[in-house]
Amino acid sequence: MKIVIPGGTGHLGLLLAGALGRAGHEVVVVSRRADTRVPGARTVPWDGRSAGEWAAEVDGADAVINLAGRSVNCRYTASNLREMMASRVDSATAVGTAIAGAARPPRVWLQMSTATIYAHSHDRANDEATGVIGGTEDGVPAYWAFSVDIAREWERALSEAPVPDTRRVALRTSMVMAPGRGGAFDQLWRMTRWGLGGPVAGGRQYMSWIHDRDFVRAVEFLLAHDGLAGPVNLASPDPLPYRAFMAGLRDAAGVRVGLPATRWMAELGAFALRGDTELLLKSRRVVPGRLLGAGFVFDLPGWPEAARDLVARARAGT
Repeated sequence: MKIVIPGGTGHLGLLLAGALGRAGHEVVVVSRRADTRVPGARTVPWDGRSAGEWAAEVDGADAVINLAGRSVNCRYTASNLREMMASRVDSATAVGTAIAGAARPPRVWLQMSTATIYAHSHDRANDEATGVIGGTEDGVPAYWAFSVDIAREWERALSEAPVPDTRRVALRTSMVMAPGRGGAFDQLWRMTRWGLGGPVAGGRQYMSWIHDRDFVRAVEFLLAHDGLAGPVNLASPDPLPYRAFMAGLRDAAGVRVGLPATRWMAELGAFALRGDTELLLKSRRVVPGRLLGAGFVFDLPGWPEAARDLVARARAGT
């Protein structure tokens, strides 16, 4: 297949483009960083916001996987939140415009979204059919609602695009655990090695995650299964409270000590690292109802074995 990946030079884009290229697909990465070398792929430039010459790559392609959007690994200032919104909505709208203008439109468009769209929840798991969309929960910071608004608008740009001949899937993605700089696992791995991998704010909040191997396999599954459209949760079937999640990572790493942190300590740490505590404190209890219902089988569904694999690869530098 010919697969076009806007936003393919980020952490997940490099992971996915490399895997699809090794599988024998023709991969075209569309990026504002057109000088970035992506093994197994060809790179063409765009501005991240509008249809341009790159749209010719979409015409006749089999699939588009749009990953473009400003990283969430930043302080959630008003300007950064506006940029997160604009970069996601504008890029998705541009992809829709390119597909709508194609003489031979791709048969499938996979659009990145986020599991953060679901409500902060300790006591119930959110699947696609019965999950509660967030934004109105009591007892959480008011600005968390903006992350839900971003997800809603991101998916609206997908659903409202005038592309009737293209199947559309919103990838409600949990934290993808993959070795390498720039990802969630890299930060958690460093915290664990420094002895800081204990519970944060009590550790009751749920961590929804997916191993990088299963992330790639799930994307390949969705490319091939024509009956799946609309929102699909990309998450392990075994979300864990943060306390248990970090205990599993410490066990895999052979680290005995994991100092706990209070909420205010987490705020200080996030400020120093130029990040935001929503990534740590929001309880994302998300399960992959539609993937499992369609017959997808996870290679690494449980955290203990996934953590052991990730630690071994991180130590080996692979």
